[in-house]
Amino acid sequence: MYYPYFIAYIAIGLVISLVVFYWAFRSGQFGDQQRARYLPLKDEGDAPPVKATRFNRIEIYGLFILATGGIGATAAVLAFALYFSKQ
Repeated sequence: MYYPYFIAYIAIGLVISLVVFYWAFRSGQFGDQQRARYLPLKDEGDAPPVKATRFNRIEIYGLFILATGGIGATAAVLAFALYFSKQ
């Protein structure tokens, strides 16, 4: 009875996950795996703080909105399921 809602919720989450993975792959997030294993051993000292660019701020706000939307959608699905399970 509630399966279409859960299937749609899972499908939307899967599509969003694949889009984010594609973006990360295309932007080079997985590009240098050999260097990554030695990063904890490297002593850089105190580097000057990196100033956030406009794109970084927009990206942070976008991720926050996505996270908030995901939590809201989860809460809505659970509330809907709990409300109609009592009838």
